[in-house]
Parts: sequence; structure tokens; C-alpha cells
Amino acid sequence: MPEKTPAPRKGMPDPHLDHAAFRERFLSQYRDPAFHRLAAELEKIAAVAWEAYEDGRKAPLTRKAGAEFADPDYDLSVDWIAARAAIAEAQERHKDPTGPHRYLLINCSSRSEHTCPGEMSKSYRMVELAREILEGDTSEVQTLDLSRLASEYGRKIHPCKACFSTAAPLCHWPCSCYPNYAAGQTQDWMNDIYPMWVEAHGVMIITPVNWYQVSSPLKLMMDRLVCADGGNPDPTLTHGTDATQAKTIELAGWDYPRHLEGRLFACVVHGDVEGTENVRRSISDWLCFMHMCPAGPAAELDRYIGYWKPYATNHAEFDADTDVQEEVRNAARALKEGVEATRTGKMITAGNTLKAPRQK
Repeated sequence: MPEKTPAPRKGMPDPHLDHAAFRERFLSQYRDPAFHRLAAELEKIAAVAWEAYEDGRKAPLTRKAGAEFADPDYDLSVDWIAARAAIAEAQERHKDPTGPHRYLLINCSSRSEHTCPGEMSKSYRMVELAREILEGDTSEVQTLDLSRLASEYGRKIHPCKACFSTAAPLCHWPCSCYPNYAAGQTQDWMNDIYPMWVEAHGVMIITPVNWYQVSSPLKLMMDRLVCADGGNPDPTLTHGTDATQAKTIELAGWDYPRHLEGRLFACVVHGDVEGTENVRRSISDWLCFMHMCPAGPAAELDRYIGYWKPYATNHAEFDADTDVQEEVRNAARALKEGVEATRTGKMITAGNTLKAPRQK
């Protein structure tokens, strides 16, 4: 351990906008001529937004943290407090032994009939195949359709700011980077998504290959789930974003809480040219690193559909490939079998109780 806490490194260009640049960017949201009659009102709103930007009012609504936090007098964002409460409620549902088996199905394709492509994705169709298997009297299934990032008004997942790379305690669980009202970084979806993961007993990810990688919606969510793997549940420990304080805490010893540990997963990756095996491995490795558990060999699938065939006929190729459709169902069946066995104490994961000698 270093003799003293290293100072945070500085030196990147300042992204701060001057008033003219801020005003132009803010008002660019209202290009529609229908807003022209409200020009005076928009100027007033832009002036208030500039004031908030200049003052750095990231979280304008706060309350005292209270006795359950390290610093009871610290002013916590009410948005973060609400997100934390939703996660706590989801954790109670997850732990309830009398509750249903809970599954989260995730469509990771950005393709949708409700925006530019004008056609649904094969990933969504696979999600529906899996849903048919997982639904039942003793189960509850949620679908997270990440295509809404591309098709629904105001639906966003903002990028991870990599707080964890400065020091683990600086990354808060749930993420406290957003909303940032001063910077206009609002309407972030992750505070709704975190409880979906927390309450699930089994998670099934279905994604296409985009340029040898996971889809961009999935990657945004993956990065923002970093706080689930070692994230700090008490922002008052670091007094918000005090990097020096966070470094000191980490160097003193961080317990690296695994907030999604033990949940089972399945993943299906499909492509048309290259990359399915590597993407499936990257997803599986990511989930295992968070101490989630694969439901079994049949629960992990990578396949090509319409290999080197025209994109125009890709749904017809999927229609014809009844084998891959059944393999998707089998991945869901494996997840279902694993969840049921785990919750009744019949499934044992070898090494699950071993303590790793080091954490990331």
C-alpha cells in the first residue's frame, strides 16, 4: 500500500461551454417551427438552464442522509434515495421464499418496427419464444426491451463515467452520476433497470452481433451495471465525488460487495457473418465476473441465422430454422430448471462459497 493516497491526476481540456454555445445547444432541441411562437418563453427557460449549468446544480433536490449512513448530515439526492429504495424493495422480492420464480428477459437489439428500420428484430422474436417457456403459474416474467432506446421519446441510458477506475468506493450503488440536471443529463433509464436485475432469480440476454461486439444498447447497460459489482452503497462515505477520499478508503481495504451474486443467467447470441462465439463468451465472462452463475451448457447459445444471406430475407431464414428456435427454447428451459433447482436447494454450484484471494 502506498505511504500516502495518490492525488487524482488532472490535465484534460475543460469541456465548459460559454453562454453563447450553451444557449445555441439548448435551443437546438426546439427546431420545430411549432415552437417559434414560444420563442420568448424558451429564452426565459434557456436563461434558467444556463444559471443551473453555471452553478453546477447537479442534484437540486436533496435531503439529509439520516442515521443509516456514515455521514447523517450529508445532503443526498432525492433521486438517488428513491432509486436505492426501489432496489431494496426488489431485493426483498428476490429473497422471499414464498414468492414466484422471477425472470428477466432482455431484448438487446436496437431494431424496431416503430422507428427507422420499420421491422421487428429477430432478438425480440427469440425473447417471445423464451417467454412461452418461462411463463407459468409459479413464475413472473419481465421483459426489458432495449430497442426502446432507439424508438421511444426520452428513453436514454447515459454512458458510464468510469468512477470505479479512480477508486472503487467512488462508484455508488445505485449509480449516482445521473440524473445531472445542470448538464442536461436526465431521463436516464438505469434507475428503473437496476431493480429488474435485483429482483430476478434468472436473467436471459438475447442479442445480435454488431460489428464483432454486443449491441450498443447492451453495452451501455453493461457499463452502467459496474456499480453492481463492488459498488459503494453509501455515497456519504465519499461525500459524493471526492476522489481523494475514495482513494483513501479503497487503499484502506474495500470489501467489494457483489450486489447481483448468485443469480442465474442464460444468453443467446445470433449473427449473420462473424463474431457470435466471441460475443457469447464476453457476455458469459462478464456475468460470471459479477458472481452470477451460468444455468448450464444448454443455457448459452451462439448461432448464425441466414449465414451470408441477404438481410432482406433474414426473418424468412429464421422462420425456416426451426432447430435454432428450439435451441432458444432449450436455453430458457435450462434457465428455468436451474432457477427452480436453486430455489429449492437442489442445485449446488461447486466453489460458490470459496473466498477469492483478491478482488478487482
